[in-house]
Amino acid sequence: MVIDFADQVVVVTGSGRGIGLAIAETFAQQNASVVLSDYNEAALENAKQHFQEKGYRFSAFPCDVGEAAAGQQLIEKTLEEYGQIHILINNAGITRDNLLLRMKESQWNDVLHTNLTGAFLLTKAITRHFMKQRYGRIINISSVVGITGNAGQSNYAASKAGLIGFSKSVAKELASRNITVNVIAPGFIETQMTEALGDDVKQAFLQNIPLQKAGTPLDIAHVALFLASPLADYLTGQVIHVDGGMVM
Repeated sequence: MVIDFADQVVVVTGSGRGIGLAIAETFAQQNASVVLSDYNEAALENAKQHFQEKGYRFSAFPCDVGEAAAGQQLIEKTLEEYGQIHILINNAGITRDNLLLRMKESQWNDVLHTNLTGAFLLTKAITRHFMKQRYGRIINISSVVGITGNAGQSNYAASKAGLIGFSKSVAKELASRNITVNVIAPGFIETQMTEALGDDVKQAFLQNIPLQKAGTPLDIAHVALFLASPLADYLTGQVIHVDGGMVM
C-alpha cells in the first residue's frame, strides 16, 4: 500500500541530522510538506541545502525547543506559511552523560529541559490547533534507555521515561478529538552520537541485540511514517520498540 502525504504538513524537531533528518526526508519522499527545525543552525543549514537539492517541499526554522517562546513561534510560523499542521514529531534530544555522583545539576537540567520540557512545550503549543481541526498525530521519540535505564545516563533515562508517561497521559486527554499520541523507543541506532562510542561499548550493545546488528535512522523513520498514516488510526498511547529485540 502506497501512502501519499501530499496534503499533510509535518513538523519535525531536531531534524538537522541523524534520526530527525531521516524522519523528515522520509515524509518528504512521500510528498509531505516538511518543516525542518533544529537549535544547531549549521546542521539545519546543511539539511536545508540537502532538501533544496532534492526538490522537496519544506521550510526550515531554527528553534530551541526548551524555550516556550521559540516553540510557540515555530508553530505560529508554520501555520502562517501552510495554514495547517497535521503531524508533530518531537525528536529533539541531547545527552550529557555522567555517573550520578559526578553529574552536575546543570547536566541534569539541560537534558530534562530539552528532551522532556521541549516535548511538553511543543505539544502544548500545537494542541489548540489540533483540537480545532479535530485531527492530529503526535509522535514522540523516546529511547530503550527510558525503559531499561543505563549506567551513566540517569538524566537521559529519566527524560525518556518521562516522555513515555507524558505521552500516555496526553493520549488519554486528546483521544476524543481524533488526536493520537504514540512513542517510538529506538535501541542502538547508527548516528553521529553513537559513532563517538568506543568499539568495546558498541560490542557490549550488540551482544544484547538478538538481531545482532545496529539499527539505522531509516528504521525509525519507517515506523514514524506508519504511525502518522491511516494504517495506525486505531493506535494511541503506545510505545513501539525499534531495537532489534533488545527489549522484549
